[in-house]
Amino acid sequence: EQLQETYDTVNGQFGLLFPQLFGGGQARLVLTGEEILDAGIQIVAQPPGKKNTSIHLLSGGEKALTAIALVFSMFQLNPAPFCMLDEVDAPLDDANTERYCQMVRRMSSQTQFIFISHSKVTMEIAQQLVGVTMQEQGVSRVVEVDIEEALRLAEAVEA
Repeated sequence: EQLQETYDTVNGQFGLLFPQLFGGGQARLVLTGEEILDAGIQIVAQPPGKKNTSIHLLSGGEKALTAIALVFSMFQLNPAPFCMLDEVDAPLDDANTERYCQMVRRMSSQTQFIFISHSKVTMEIAQQLVGVTMQEQGVSRVVEVDIEEALRLAEAVEA
């Protein structure tokens, strides 16, 4: 009963989050057996304008966005105080990255996100940036940027 309840909740959230990330379309989880304890789970994902029959037919970016929707759907069951995301936006184009960032912004009201990214679009939503540079071979240096302080400095220079 508890597994069925969890499956139904995740499936419902997945069906809600997927179109938010894709700007339309639909997705659902399908049990591949009669008994839930023995069944597998198939992911059915159809971005807007696509009538694919298998998730394997999606592009790399579409697969990544589908995975993000599924992970965030599971995360809705019991949100943690923080979530670490490592390069999940790497295969996304700017439009999809923007929708991903909007979802992270919405979810950040209850969860602190720590993310590793090379995307300028994703970095723009950060409140603090920490980077690692290597000016000389084998010597790494950590560089921190407080976004609010940087904005204050920029406004002072303009004034």
